[in-house]
Amino acid sequence: MARKAHTDGADSAENAGRLKQIALTYKMTRRSDPKVGLVVAGVGIITFGVLLAIGFLIGHPVYAGILGFVLAFLAMAIIFGRRAERAAFGQMEGQPGAAAAVLDRVGRGWTTTPAVAMNRSQDVVHRAVGKAGIVLVAEGNPNRVKSLLAAEKRRMARIVLDVPVHDIIVGDGEGQVPLKKVRTTMLKLPRVLTGPQVTAANDRLRAMGDLMSNMPLPKGPMPKGMRMPRGGKMR
Repeated sequence: MARKAHTDGADSAENAGRLKQIALTYKMTRRSDPKVGLVVAGVGIITFGVLLAIGFLIGHPVYAGILGFVLAFLAMAIIFGRRAERAAFGQMEGQPGAAAAVLDRVGRGWTTTPAVAMNRSQDVVHRAVGKAGIVLVAEGNPNRVKSLLAAEKRRMARIVLDVPVHDIIVGDGEGQVPLKKVRTTMLKLPRVLTGPQVTAANDRLRAMGDLMSNMPLPKGPMPKGMRMPRGGKMR
């Protein structure tokens, strides 16, 4: 009985924490998307109403109502998640290190390493490795990051010749990818590597070492005042 009470208490605490997280996410989203509540509620009402109407037409309103409630909840969750993600990208956009935060959300199958190259102007290159190969994601001044990307490609070419390398420059200019589209752009890349090949590429890159491997970095956007240490090696 004591063990069951302890388990029930842990479940209740977990549910309370989850609800609190949802509430915080809603407040954050509402700051940049004031209509999020109306949109999500509207999607739920319309979905439930359509399914219920179909239920009356076919003579099974109860079953259709239950199905409509489930699908309405699912639709509301999907729409809220998308708008919350868009709001988060909007708040991160333009901040140094924002791309690293996006890479953390790419999903399973990708191994991400933030700030594998950086200069004193806070132009940064991050790296992700998956079945599509190696993706270098650069953020900062478009002219400066090109040299950073080129240097990083030359550095990797010595040990991962057989792995395709893609590069993405985050921004809204020509040839650049907006922050909110970085994830979808990466997921659309063709998968050409097997699981063991991905593991081998990660092992070789890890052995090569990274510029920031010994430097503590905060997760997500970096503080605007952050600078490279004077004794630090730059690529």
